[in-house]
Amino acid sequence: MKETKTASASPEARAALHEMMAAFEAFKGANDARLDEIEKKASADALLEEKVARIDQAVAGAQARLDRALSESRRPMLGAEAPVVAAAPEAKAAWDGYMKSGQSYGLELKAGLSSASNSAGYVVPPETERAIERRLMAGSPMREIATVRTVGSGVFRKPVSTAGVTAGWVAETAARPETDPATLALLEFSSADLYACPAATQSLLDDALIDLDEWLAAEVEDAFAAQETAAFVSGDGVNKPKGFLAYATASEGTQTWGQIGTVASGAAGAFASTSPADKLIDLIYAPKAQYRPNGRFVMNRRTVSAVRKFKDADGNYVWSPATRPGEAASLLGYPVTEIETMPDVAANSLSIAFGDFSRGYLIVDRAGVRVLRDPYSAKPYVLFYTTKRVGGGVQNFDAIKLMKFAAS
Repeated sequence: MKETKTASASPEARAALHEMMAAFEAFKGANDARLDEIEKKASADALLEEKVARIDQAVAGAQARLDRALSESRRPMLGAEAPVVAAAPEAKAAWDGYMKSGQSYGLELKAGLSSASNSAGYVVPPETERAIERRLMAGSPMREIATVRTVGSGVFRKPVSTAGVTAGWVAETAARPETDPATLALLEFSSADLYACPAATQSLLDDALIDLDEWLAAEVEDAFAAQETAAFVSGDGVNKPKGFLAYATASEGTQTWGQIGTVASGAAGAFASTSPADKLIDLIYAPKAQYRPNGRFVMNRRTVSAVRKFKDADGNYVWSPATRPGEAASLLGYPVTEIETMPDVAANSLSIAFGDFSRGYLIVDRAGVRVLRDPYSAKPYVLFYTTKRVGGGVQNFDAIKLMKFAAS
């Protein structure tokens, strides 16, 4: 797990962290009382159950506020640019002129893939593209944990070895028989169009104090991040990335190349009634040893709420809140990434993933973002049809494992 410096943590992030830790301490006390009552009376008082649920919601809310505060602190400030190669002054001036008044002189016209006239657009300058990329990196949980590669073509092809080269031991003067070559497979990651259409008034565009690059990046950030994250998790690969939940699965130990191994939760549509944390340990040890040092859990907040109540054999809670700004909450010592598009716990659902996502999942960004200015469709507003090409898919099927909520 990468260490995150805390010097730049905002006061809001530190306050949210303290609030979340205090809420979790209150949760532990209430949940311990509930468990004691269940042990003594075989059931808990309804008021106590309600109290635990209410405090659990407070913990989840505090965690969400902490995540938002940290996300905001990672976003670039308006006007703050990373040290990148800037566009020529003439090109930047031409771009600003296009954004404000529609003047297109000096811009490179990129025709769309279809023949429709409204599919054309202009390539944004490097400053704008990097502003969008930085904001997506801060706002998309999958971009934070997966490998992101920028390519110059619409399809990225990656050869992978499904069976490595064999080796053997021989004496100094013994014959060297030919070994079997590696078995290679070619993975293809096609990029698809992701678009948003933010609107602005002409007075906003004419405001000299507005950084149009950051304004456009901020406007498309939430829309792009939400669509991307849903596709990276469960997209079917048709005109969108293929999510890691969309691949074929098989019980761990029986899967072949192209399938993701699963570990059963021990009960249909639920965790096992006794020692449910044991199945989480089985999930941790499903990947090979080289994938565990950077392993992490991925689930939605409702599943987090369920595992937050689990204890190990010594009576210790297996879920721990973050202790410093910039850190993630942990489950059995591994960080937890909350992604809301992960499915809820249900019969045969794949609601928890574990593994090294930086080695397991690849996000492909096609270089170049296009913008088409449209002052006619929604007068008096000016629309900016913004298109980015993104692809993604599993690049290592051994690095990611899933928990299937089934008896076996």
